[in-house]
Amino acid sequence: MSSDSDSPDALKTTSPETPRRKVKTEYKFSHVTTGRYLPLPGKAPGWPFAEIGHWKIDVNSTADDWIAELIDWRREHLTRIGYDDANYRRPELQWAQRNFVHAQMMVEDRYFYDPVAGKYTVDRYLDDLEQRFGGIDSVLIWFVYPNIGIDDRNKTDLAHDLPGGVEGLRGAVEDFHQRGVRVFLPTMPWDNGTRPPEKNDWQSIADLVAAVGADGVNGDTYNGVPRAFFDACDALGHPVVLQPESTISAEEQLIWNVQSWGKKVPADVVPSVAKFKWLEPRHMINYENRWGRDRTNDLQYIFFNGVGYNAWENIWGIWNQLTPRDAEALRRIAAIERKFAALMVSTEWRPYEPTLQAGVFASRFPGAGMTLWTLVNRNEYTVGGEQIAIPHDEGARYFDAWNGAALQPRLDEGYAVFDFALEGRGFGAVLALAGDVDVDGLEAFLAGMRERAATPLQSFSNVWRSLPQRLVPIEPTAPVDAAPSGMVEIPEGDFDFVVGGIEIEGQTWEGTDVQYPWEDSPRRGHRRRMRMEPFFIDRTPVTNAQFKEFLDASGYRPRDAHNFLRHWRDGAPQAGHGNKPVIWVSLEDARAYAQWAGKRLPREWEWQYAAQGTGGRLYPWGNDWRDDAVPQVNRGRELIAPDDVDAHPQGASPFGVLDLVGNVWQWTDEYVDEHTRAAVLRGGSAYQPQTSHWYFPQAYRLDQHGKYLLMAPCKDRSGCVGFRCVVDARRP
Repeated sequence: MSSDSDSPDALKTTSPETPRRKVKTEYKFSHVTTGRYLPLPGKAPGWPFAEIGHWKIDVNSTADDWIAELIDWRREHLTRIGYDDANYRRPELQWAQRNFVHAQMMVEDRYFYDPVAGKYTVDRYLDDLEQRFGGIDSVLIWFVYPNIGIDDRNKTDLAHDLPGGVEGLRGAVEDFHQRGVRVFLPTMPWDNGTRPPEKNDWQSIADLVAAVGADGVNGDTYNGVPRAFFDACDALGHPVVLQPESTISAEEQLIWNVQSWGKKVPADVVPSVAKFKWLEPRHMINYENRWGRDRTNDLQYIFFNGVGYNAWENIWGIWNQLTPRDAEALRRIAAIERKFAALMVSTEWRPYEPTLQAGVFASRFPGAGMTLWTLVNRNEYTVGGEQIAIPHDEGARYFDAWNGAALQPRLDEGYAVFDFALEGRGFGAVLALAGDVDVDGLEAFLAGMRERAATPLQSFSNVWRSLPQRLVPIEPTAPVDAAPSGMVEIPEGDFDFVVGGIEIEGQTWEGTDVQYPWEDSPRRGHRRRMRMEPFFIDRTPVTNAQFKEFLDASGYRPRDAHNFLRHWRDGAPQAGHGNKPVIWVSLEDARAYAQWAGKRLPREWEWQYAAQGTGGRLYPWGNDWRDDAVPQVNRGRELIAPDDVDAHPQGASPFGVLDLVGNVWQWTDEYVDEHTRAAVLRGGSAYQPQTSHWYFPQAYRLDQHGKYLLMAPCKDRSGCVGFRCVVDARRP
């Protein structure tokens, strides 16, 4: 989620008429650096409004003046905000300056938690990332959106509902720490429609962070996490790195937000400079482009600026994996940045170092006795020949850090000139060491890079593919001839099954929502003409009284009992609630009841057919909404008990099925892919938390369904989800 959509105006410059001529800028930088990146030097007239003419760009001719003015701009702005770098000097926060590869991950990711074994599998999660792109330095454990708002549990409630509760989460954090990975937890300002917390946001998250030993706080939708979070954690003796999701908007927040995300960098011919990296070179940015399928521009941006990446792939249960080429590029970039981490935060960092080839750009990162130049080739084709000339000092040694080889430059009037090739849209790095300087492990590092470079990036596939999903089988029941007690016969017939997912994000891109067995990939919209076999369906959802009968007769007790029937008291429904739908039951609990009763859960299209009939109506009763056909909407911050299952006969379907819409959601099918499990919920509920459009959306219309991410019964159970069952009919 992001609230950051602005972008700065481009700085105007005059067009260079002769090579390398200095050109003064027309405007001071303080008037144009209002966004997440800085204006670019050397642009052609009319840029960026006309792509024609970008071949006129000559960064070399303007960059020195540009940098000089930018230094003045930085000095002024740091003065304006009363800048104090104390937090960047605090030893317990300096790990952020080496946090080059970050990942937002979903707790529902099957590589993180094994629902069958009932345990966290942090090693499996990390092993996969190391194998694919070299691993991560930090992780954001995400346990809220998109499920939040399905009921009244607030953002910290959901942490307590994770397997093992807070202690289970603490164990997962310790597992990450064992592998050298730092951990962020999320907070968000928009969750004001669910259950009111006992403490304010910053105190609640500080308590949670301290309890589980987390290292940082990610501020969802924040353009700078408020200092209150920093101070609250500090007061508990647990200082944290704050990490706003969106680019910092108020420059003074740089003082206590020692890290941030970066977003939406334009794919200009000239790579952009990160504004807050320039203001404070020790400020770590993890650039994210969650929906990107070709991340070349992202990766060139981070390498040019010496910043990090958010390798975010599981996006609210939608899998957007890095392509093999992008993954391998990130592996090599991260290896260089980690090896020379001290140089990446050099206060003498200089972007737009002069280069010798058109479309090739370089940054210089100097340190004590050594300097690293990072290069990016913005051209689509390989550029060979002499790339860069740097001042030469007697006794200096040079290395190609990207290809893992020693370099022998051509010396020309005090300059070392380097000749090597850069792949199309590729990368390069030159390391210079003073004669008496040694780098620990340099030979091993170069050997590793040399081994990687033997396979060009261009040989890796850059083709993106969605992750296939599988519909979980449902065993048929023993067929019956007549409707069992409390059930309704649904006759055979032809049915146009038309439905779409109501996920807030994912647009209409491939991979969003679910993949039915007749489809070759997940997608949001679905339509199929179906021949429906006859079956029987419960007239109403299963009630508390019926579920109590099941427990008494079967002795069923779930292995994971957290939140199981939490609305009951002393093992029984509350007085007068016997005819209300049972809630706080997981998909596994519902299946256990159905098996005991000789029934099964409905396929989604069976549920919809029973609700809709053959006319394609929008609601069970017709095409126009009726307030008297459903329970009254609850817009309060806390749940109230659902209505009785037979309280709204006006809401009956064409077949006489009741309580299909607007009381409680109902479990139907489960879909599984390599990383995510999700259930299709039907019918919506009476609960509509207010204050934000990020809450789990309702799906009252019969051509809509909800996709509910599954982790474990303790977290999956909800005060707004129940179920009904079906039985197969015997064919004549």
